[in-house]
Amino acid sequence: MSRNPIFLAAGAAAFLALGAAGGWYWANRSALHDASAGATNGGAVAGKERKVLYWYDPMVPGQKFDKPGKSPFMDMQLVPMYAADGAQTAQAGVKVDPRLAQNLGMRTAVAQEGRLDRPVDVVGTIAFDERAVEVVQSRTAGYVQKLYVRAPLDPVRKGQPLADLFVPEWAGAQQEYLALKASDAPGAAELAAAARNRLLLLNMSEAQVEAVDRAGKPVTHVTLVSPVDGVVGELGAREGMNAMPGVTLFRLNGLATVWVNLDIPEALAGAVVPGAPIRATVPAYPGEVFAGKVSAVLPEVNAATRTLRARVELANRGAKLKPGMFATVSIAPRESRAAVLVPSESVIVTGERAVVIVDRGDGRFEPVAVKVGRDAGGRTEILEGLEAGTKVVASGQFLIDSEANLRGAERRMSPEPQAPAKRDGHAGAGAS
Repeated sequence: MSRNPIFLAAGAAAFLALGAAGGWYWANRSALHDASAGATNGGAVAGKERKVLYWYDPMVPGQKFDKPGKSPFMDMQLVPMYAADGAQTAQAGVKVDPRLAQNLGMRTAVAQEGRLDRPVDVVGTIAFDERAVEVVQSRTAGYVQKLYVRAPLDPVRKGQPLADLFVPEWAGAQQEYLALKASDAPGAAELAAAARNRLLLLNMSEAQVEAVDRAGKPVTHVTLVSPVDGVVGELGAREGMNAMPGVTLFRLNGLATVWVNLDIPEALAGAVVPGAPIRATVPAYPGEVFAGKVSAVLPEVNAATRTLRARVELANRGAKLKPGMFATVSIAPRESRAAVLVPSESVIVTGERAVVIVDRGDGRFEPVAVKVGRDAGGRTEILEGLEAGTKVVASGQFLIDSEANLRGAERRMSPEPQAPAKRDGHAGAGAS
């Protein structure tokens, strides 16, 4: 009787072990049966291999590729488009309910073929014409006895006296010339001619030598006169100073013509060429137009403002245009090319692409990558990617583009079905 509890405990333990073993067998038998059935069914499903229509980048769905690989537009792999995905995925883009499109205020426009002939309008600053600058210098050593203009920007007229110079060097040579001219000695005439040439070599002008002939006495004073109408740009003379040959005493700026310096945006630089006619207006003279032409396009771009400097030459009637004034200049464009034109608001431009949303009809919209050209007057040139007559979305296109990108992202994140692994002898042994 003392062994009965021990015997009972041992029997209970054996019974529990037998039950656990049986449960493990039936559980594994069921699992193996289910796995086999699943593999059979899966093989049947996977056996229906889906046909790939093409590969594409969901960020640029309009571009199709015939083989897989890395997208040339984004840092990502191309995504396959399957024929079995149904009509909704067989067509690129998104479908928008007409009521939703109406609530979003979606507007469309038709791409048209045309030319951008709008002139380039820019603002410039009037400056002196540097080609109309005259420099007045002393041709010989002397002293400034009197000044007739005393400050920069003083106006001068052509022929107006600027300064009187005393030239002592001329006195002796002129006296010798007059003496030989009046002498009756043999050979005096030849010597007088040589003395006259010497006066010219001393930088006396022909008019000054003739003045000596008329006066019959030495002329030791010379008056410097203005060669042009304009203003004194630089004054280098002072009364009593010693004037040396080659030293600039006056720098005169003519006002018959002026320059307008223009800063052309880099994007419009191709539309401005030398010789292009222009029309300029200034606030000081409303309604008056000054005609001219582009005289030069300087070969340098300002790195800070990204603008190109152009120079316009204007006839300055009545010296109305003053350096420092602002002028609005309209430049006639160069001959434009024919291109497809769309409203500028319909183009979505990012740092890597330009996209236009195309209305395919029946509420379906597709983003199409395009190559854009110039932009003017609210219209943009489409150089590649779009044909004339295509209907594009001009308002609400950002929502459509975002929806298309979102659907592309969802498709990329969805796991692709894996092909069933081949079962061989080792696999079968392992499974059992």
